[in-house]
Amino acid sequence: MTDSITAKILCTGISFNDIINFEIVKGNTIWRFAAVLIVIIVAMAAGKIVQFFIDGFANKKEEAAGANAFTIFLKCLTKPISVAIFGMGLMMCKTFLVFEKEGVEGISPAVEGISLTIKNGWTQIASAVIAISVAYAIYRLVDVVEHYLILLTSKTETKLDDMLVPVVRKSLRVTIFIFSVIYIIDNILNQDVKSILLGAGVGGIAIALAAKDTIANFFGSVTIFTDRPFQIDELVRIEGHYGPVEEVGFRSTKVRTTNGHLVTIPNNTIANTVIENVSRRPFIRRTANLTITYDAGHEKAKKAVEIIKEILEDIEELNALPNKPPRVFFSDFNDWSLNIYMSYWMTPPDYWLSHKINERVNLEMMKRFEKAGIEFAFPTQTLYLKKDSEQNLT
Repeated sequence: MTDSITAKILCTGISFNDIINFEIVKGNTIWRFAAVLIVIIVAMAAGKIVQFFIDGFANKKEEAAGANAFTIFLKCLTKPISVAIFGMGLMMCKTFLVFEKEGVEGISPAVEGISLTIKNGWTQIASAVIAISVAYAIYRLVDVVEHYLILLTSKTETKLDDMLVPVVRKSLRVTIFIFSVIYIIDNILNQDVKSILLGAGVGGIAIALAAKDTIANFFGSVTIFTDRPFQIDELVRIEGHYGPVEEVGFRSTKVRTTNGHLVTIPNNTIANTVIENVSRRPFIRRTANLTITYDAGHEKAKKAVEIIKEILEDIEELNALPNKPPRVFFSDFNDWSLNIYMSYWMTPPDYWLSHKINERVNLEMMKRFEKAGIEFAFPTQTLYLKKDSEQNLT
């Protein structure tokens, strides 16, 4: 606005001394400028006071009944109301100033034009501040929408909806910001939005080329929300990283590894790689080859199989799947041992529970094998040396 006024002054050949000495400025006595200063101070103070009282009222309501849509609504409006009061104060200041006097001698049409430009500029600035306060209020009120979305998603079993809430919040705020800027520029500041958008479009192509990875990650996030390969807190293995999913954003997904490290993986990488969702396994399977010595013979080998079957049958978690009962067989003759194949499926598929059950099975097998005199085999090699007789030596 200052550049526009200066340009008009330079084009008309009017000096600043002419503007200072003409009758319009002389009409703005000191009390008018003092009134403007007082109104601005009062508007700023009034905004802070209103903000303080609304915040206090909202906090009392929140302490009494907890956070709800009404308290969130009040908190969202506190700062925008303060900005709106300041904007109305600016608008009120215009009534204390003299911008133009028609029919006054010694005032050229060019000076009157500059005076009118200042008046219109003041109005535009005040109107823009009020419009910004309204846009700011709408921007903040997205929190109310988020509150209702959280209530809706909390009623569903899937956690994918929880991932969508922050994405919807960010999308709404970006949309409100863009439309607010365009509205203020076009309807209040009266600037040519088409030329601005055209220039932004040319620059946008360059930005898009430079930010192609960011755009690819955005579409990767869309793929994640569409295909639903995992949810928040599910245990996954992606690109060799193993751990629960903590957050899914526009650009990346955060995985907390079992070592405690936070790994950020670009969504474009996730959309184009193999994802192993460990949490969605219906069971945990254990397969083992147990070896006993050849000295056991067929009786003890048969007894070992029976012992293992009895142990597995007594554990409820290993017999919860009718089509997957525990399997135990005397399967093979190894070079140094008799091999017993054991396989069972455990449900629920709890990682730490599986370790407890495996420990229980192992200790019980050792106990019963010791009692039955069955020894576990380990890799051994026996060498037989034949000594030749003295006759053969001579």
